[in-house]
Amino acid sequence: MSLAERLSTLEDYEWSRDPSPAAQDRRRKLSFNPVPARWVPPKDEPPPVAAFEVSSTKRIFQVIAAVIYCLFAAGIVFGFAAIKPVLIREEVYRDFCTKKELEDDVPVCYDQELRLNFMFTVAAVSTNVAALPIGTILDRYGPRICGLMGGVFVAIGCALFATAWDLKQKGIDGYIPGYFFLALGGPFIFISSFQLSNTFPRYSGLILALLTGAFDTSSAIFLFYRLIYSATNGTFYPKKFFLAYLVVPVFILVVQTFLMPSNSYKTLGELVVEAEETENEDSAAIVMSDDEDEAHFEARRSADRDRRQSVLEDIQELIGSTNAVKQAKKEETSRHRSGVWGAMHGKTATQQILSPWFVLITLFTVIQMTRINYFVATVRSQYAELLGSYDAAIKVNDFFDVALPLGGVVAIPFIGIILDNTSTTFVLSMLVATATAIGCLGLIPHMWAAYANVCLFVVYRPFYYTCVSDYAAKVFGFHTFGKVYGLIICLAGLFNFSQSALDALTHKVFNRDPKPVNIMLLLIALVVGSALSIFVWKKSKTLNRDLLDQEAEDAEERLMPNASPDIQTRDYGTL
Repeated sequence: MSLAERLSTLEDYEWSRDPSPAAQDRRRKLSFNPVPARWVPPKDEPPPVAAFEVSSTKRIFQVIAAVIYCLFAAGIVFGFAAIKPVLIREEVYRDFCTKKELEDDVPVCYDQELRLNFMFTVAAVSTNVAALPIGTILDRYGPRICGLMGGVFVAIGCALFATAWDLKQKGIDGYIPGYFFLALGGPFIFISSFQLSNTFPRYSGLILALLTGAFDTSSAIFLFYRLIYSATNGTFYPKKFFLAYLVVPVFILVVQTFLMPSNSYKTLGELVVEAEETENEDSAAIVMSDDEDEAHFEARRSADRDRRQSVLEDIQELIGSTNAVKQAKKEETSRHRSGVWGAMHGKTATQQILSPWFVLITLFTVIQMTRINYFVATVRSQYAELLGSYDAAIKVNDFFDVALPLGGVVAIPFIGIILDNTSTTFVLSMLVATATAIGCLGLIPHMWAAYANVCLFVVYRPFYYTCVSDYAAKVFGFHTFGKVYGLIICLAGLFNFSQSALDALTHKVFNRDPKPVNIMLLLIALVVGSALSIFVWKKSKTLNRDLLDQEAEDAEERLMPNASPDIQTRDYGTL
């Protein structure tokens, strides 16, 4: 999802007039599909739509609608820290408490805490694992079907959560399934919106920034609900909220059906290729028929010329006369500066997955995603023990609820600047240093350290996710992106189930003290992150030479035109 912050048109910008397979591969559009095309049964689909074929007014409304429903539905489950106090006050899972815990009137008992945290764990895992099927569905059926599925999932989640209090009387748990479907709908809605960046290619970066900002801000929905819940003294309880919230999936379903495109818009690269083909069309190829006079033939040639000119003008208006060239040069400069661009390009997915490039970034992603989601789920309970005051923990939690959505929005422009103007080694080192600082601040039992930790965390979170996708695109390339990046996120998501074990360690082994677990996570992250940074730094020093050697080994020997095959030496007879 955070890849949108880095790839302004979701494609590789290397275009070439060379019709060779290699050149065609360089123009390949980024796909989230982890399944090879040959595994998917053939299906006749309408080609992508050029943006100039749709009125600008309709495209504007499509972007506005996407920003609205991403704001209200794309990432609301990550506002768990805000809605968790409401669920506690409503005594959700309170029946899991022991008799002694109830007599002592503890704010949150052990089993209740584990059950609530498991709700978020399931949501976090489903959000990441969903990237695998979403890529296939999006590539095969288009953004409308993907968006409709997202709307349906969100509606199911709302219905389950609204009726969870009634289902509880029948012995059915509706909370975890409800939160699961709310989480599942988010990536379907968000990822299917990426292609709208191509509605106005010259402003694709702005559009994706709006969509990404809406995703990050959506975690504040539960914050606003908690404020309303507190203001009404609990009379606007969760059942009422989720019934009212059903208006959001209804809006999504209506908009997807009547406004959104059924097929993706053409990317900037596809528009450039179309412009090249149109420009190279030879009007003389029109043949005069036997029963056609010269005047009618000239009229047909003129009409065809006008049609081509109209198409070229429409494309130029969309992308600007020099926009594509400038973007291509910018991307080329950024790639060269990264130091790792193309490290594993041309390799099979299996070769890439078995390489240290993949293993190290996967280990780093697994541990960092676990740390991030574990902190989101336990921020209040951690600081209640660390600060020795439940009231102080509430203040930290309230600050975190506001800072989390704002952090992503504020960080977006700075993330782009850092990734475009620094090497990948520097970026990874910055990630490791920031993660270490967050871990150290999380061990200091003072309010100033708590606030500093939250501020650093909310900026680090989007920075980290974006860096992983940026690394995958630069190192592994677009041809295998769906498989490699999808597998990284999927494995990291599945490992999030370990949060239950971390909760058990904290409560049972360490008597609610969060420091031992946090120290353990900090040290593992530091070791793995340092290993990744050192590996990338060493490889970046020799990468260009290695790529040239590999290219020389893989070069195909071909005789020059008119060269005799009997020539003994081929020093000058090969290309």
